[in-house]
Amino acid sequence: MTSTTAALLQKYSIPGPRYTSYPTAPYFHTQFAEADWTEALGAASADRGISLYVHIPFCDSLCYYCGCNMVATRDYRKTQPYLATLDQEMARTAQRVDSRRVVRQLHWGGGTPTYLNPDDIRRLMAMMRSHFTLAADAEISCEVDPRELTRAHLAALRECGFNRLSFGVQDMDPDVQQAVNRIQSEALIRQVLDWSRELGFSSINLDLIVGLPRQTVERFSRTLERIVEWAPDRLAVFGYAHVPWMKKHQNLIKESELPDPAARLGLQQAVNASLGAAGYVNIGLDHFARPEDELVRAQQNKTLWRNFQGYTTHKDCDILAFGASSISQTADVYMQNEKSLKSYQERVAATGFAVERGLKLTRDDRIQREAITRVMCDLELDFATFGSEWGIAFSDYFADALTDLRPLADDGLVEIDRGKISVTPTGRLFLRNIGMCFDRYLRQAPGEQPRYSRTA
Repeated sequence: MTSTTAALLQKYSIPGPRYTSYPTAPYFHTQFAEADWTEALGAASADRGISLYVHIPFCDSLCYYCGCNMVATRDYRKTQPYLATLDQEMARTAQRVDSRRVVRQLHWGGGTPTYLNPDDIRRLMAMMRSHFTLAADAEISCEVDPRELTRAHLAALRECGFNRLSFGVQDMDPDVQQAVNRIQSEALIRQVLDWSRELGFSSINLDLIVGLPRQTVERFSRTLERIVEWAPDRLAVFGYAHVPWMKKHQNLIKESELPDPAARLGLQQAVNASLGAAGYVNIGLDHFARPEDELVRAQQNKTLWRNFQGYTTHKDCDILAFGASSISQTADVYMQNEKSLKSYQERVAATGFAVERGLKLTRDDRIQREAITRVMCDLELDFATFGSEWGIAFSDYFADALTDLRPLADDGLVEIDRGKISVTPTGRLFLRNIGMCFDRYLRQAPGEQPRYSRTA
């Protein structure tokens, strides 16, 4: 990393959204009711695909950095009423969905989905197949915690049709692991990777986190060396978001042990240098993939999309999400379930749904979402083409955005030339900042703004 890039990272390290949705989740509101959601389900086009998501909130132990909606418990009995509630919610939703629609993508997240024992893994997938029709070539993925995992868990997933896995690695340094209460040895990670490959999973992703307590460039470089040796198909390298005002357990992390801005810049430099040298393509933000990966091909073909699972090749799918805190999405509606496990189960028991809040997108919301998504996925945006698609005069409609982009262009993050915005190689590190220029919600008075993690 050059001194210029380091200076830019420091300059543009400001609070901002990750744009897994637009408008972002803080703008969802509780006036959105169950009737709004059932109307959206019924109005969805029969030819749109479906992406199913299930949230399993349970974990054996608490990772101090965690930003997910989870419940740390050793009482396995809690899973049984939860699974029954999932079944009821899926059944009620399926009644509102055109039966001709096909599932193209399925994902289990958490929490820890493999907290479920092998028999309950089979039980949950059988439920999902009973309510929805899965395409023969569906992308079926699961988030996996290597700890407490057995080969039988992975065998059950494979038996159920799962073809992709995402392992939480985060950092291999023992001192860092101790600081965040997540102990997992190198031998353990290697074992679960070997099992996964023996069982025939077609794609393996590893999650890493930069910005954890006690991390140094030297220590994290050793983690990166191991990762490159293990040769995963994809990598997600997230920046730790320290948001103790939202996640109280993050107060267990000593702020004095967090890397300072200069160290975080060095960590990011190590990631980009190591993975770039190993041949991985930086899709954008924190996602890396092998050159032959379908994410890379989708970006080249301009069919890449972003949703609550991050980058995806399934743009023309509605997300039907089940479980506490899960977020569903149709073409112009977002809906989030109750976050509290107790409230979620009570609401589903009463009506079959657990709508807590949501949002109906306006036409302006959709236009701005498309612009942000195209920049973050295609890394370019043509004024004339976009204007024609939406029936707008691009330069007039996005006059404020173009004004806000000029300093970024001066800093070499984007090029604006001949009616086109192009993200530069350096600009890939700043996609959140570039997207923020198109975000009209950020133009509200500061007192009305939600709090976001920093962009770098």
